Amino acid sequence: MNPTAKSRDGEGTAARPHVVSTLRDRAALSAALAAHVAALSRAAIAAQGRFRIALCGGSAVALLGPALAQEPLRSHIEWSAWHLFWVDERCVPFDHPDSNYRLAREAFLDAVPVPAAQVHPCNTGLAGEAAAADYESRLRSVCGGRRDAWPRLDLVLLGVGEDGHIASLFPGHPLLQERRKAVAWLHDAPKPPPERITLTLPVLNHAHNVAIVASGSGKAGVVSRALRGGPEADDLPVRRVHPKRGVVRWLLDREAGGRLLPGGEAENS
Repeated sequence: MNPTAKSRDGEGTAARPHVVSTLRDRAALSAALAAHVAALSRAAIAAQGRFRIALCGGSAVALLGPALAQEPLRSHIEWSAWHLFWVDERCVPFDHPDSNYRLAREAFLDAVPVPAAQVHPCNTGLAGEAAAADYESRLRSVCGGRRDAWPRLDLVLLGVGEDGHIASLFPGHPLLQERRKAVAWLHDAPKPPPERITLTLPVLNHAHNVAIVASGSGKAGVVSRALRGGPEADDLPVRRVHPKRGVVRWLLDREAGGRLLPGGEAENS
């Protein structure tokens, strides 16, 4: 990705280049992703005594969770120092099949000893804007409480849709322009269910680290467009992820990275 591109979180800070890792298959991707998360956890806990991570839903958590919950990583992670948030959530009960919280719980949370008080799912029992405001308050209580500063997470885990969406930030949606709220509610997501809560771009772009995960040939096109850039990629929300003082790492399997050159750059053809 062009290292001179500008951040589009409203402040125009020059972006850092993204780091791209392409693994041979899903198993290798799962292992690499889990190792990356574990390493960032160790570093954050050594520096500040806690690790604050925001999880996505979908295949990224399905890839990450089992590797974290199995040995050797399970016994080498200081789970008592973890604080878990979600980058977005569908406004459904916690036991609903569409719940991102449920996905993470089944993927690994039920198998690891993170203190219950440090697991922070969205309160989807609240309605609309009240749910977003409640989640912003909880996020700020752990990741930075000042109203004039954005909360800073140690790691944001993102999947990327074939349309380039991240979290519940979709191409052309007005929430891509949100610059006041750390957490927003939307009622018109183009994918069901339509009512969702999402972190906004300024929060993503103030994270210490962002990991973008893609697997399968169906993601090869959007990965290539996002990393190649140019006018045809300007509508991709994933192109707007540029942490000010953080690092973005793409982790791909061979199928998702199939249109990339060996150095991680996109082919032009």
